[in-house]
Amino acid sequence: MVGRYAPSPTGDLHLGNLRTAVIAHRRASRFLMRVEDLDVGRVRPGVANRQLADLRAVGVHWEEPVVFQSERTALYEAALGQLDTYECFCTRAEIREAPSAPHAPPGFYPGTCRNLSAGERAARAAVRAPAVRVRADGDRAVDDFVVRRNDGAFAYQLAVVVDDAEQGIEEVVRGADLADSEPRQRWLYRALGLREPAFVHVGLVLGPGGVRLAKRHGAITLRALGAEAARSWIEASLDRPLSEPVVYDPA
Repeated sequence: MVGRYAPSPTGDLHLGNLRTAVIAHRRASRFLMRVEDLDVGRVRPGVANRQLADLRAVGVHWEEPVVFQSERTALYEAALGQLDTYECFCTRAEIREAPSAPHAPPGFYPGTCRNLSAGERAARAAVRAPAVRVRADGDRAVDDFVVRRNDGAFAYQLAVVVDDAEQGIEEVVRGADLADSEPRQRWLYRALGLREPAFVHVGLVLGPGGVRLAKRHGAITLRALGAEAARSWIEASLDRPLSEPVVYDPA
């Protein structure tokens, strides 16, 4: 089974990130590492190296060179060219305030820019750079989601699908907070004619009081806990079903 872990270098990995990586590593017969550094506005210098060192410290290893998304933009450009897309000039506030289809979930894109004329696109382009959305053709599981942002960066949904397919990933193990990405990614696999991997969503690690950990919780990183303590806690936490959340309580 080919597996992977793909951190974003925006902050030190917390205990939940490390636990997910350990689970993914143990389930794979061949394990790859990828750094998702496309969001240049949030990437912090030196963080990728610290993340990779922390992963090694808890027993996660990989033999092949680390892949960086920032070096793979030609692949994303080629994939984008295979999709039926259109320019979208809407802001998040405009999307929130726009009327949606009945029973559509919050934030579902209502198709405001789907059928703009050339003149309408030109007028809006003079005010705001467009994002690029796919035409999902009424698929009720997804809306016309963004595949390229208005700052020119390729969206996570597109990049991760292209990378996982190109690297031959057979199983994607990630936190349950990313489960809502699965329908859009499966849509992209089908639209691009790519083989879909299996998806395993791991229960989140919660801090005291049941609050979900985030990278801003610096007190629950490997550097704060120490490698031995982090490894011991992760090992002890693996005796429960993977889908269940687990609480980290230093007390």
